[in-house]
Amino acid sequence: MSEESTMYFTDRGIEELVERRGEESVSIEWLGERLRDFVDLNPEFETPIERFATWLARLDDEDED
Repeated sequence: MSEESTMYFTDRGIEELVERRGEESVSIEWLGERLRDFVDLNPEFETPIERFATWLARLDDEDED
């Protein structure tokens, strides 16, 4: 199976998000608050959410290699 045809379990949630809220615009502040709310309700996801937030924050950083 090629990478292009790989479907991850999270893809379903991402597709639902895009279908339901794809026309909306949100601020990074709003997103940060929703991520905090999610971790408050689901503390077992603290590490993956922290990694995701850090990844988003550094998307535009130049390669340090």
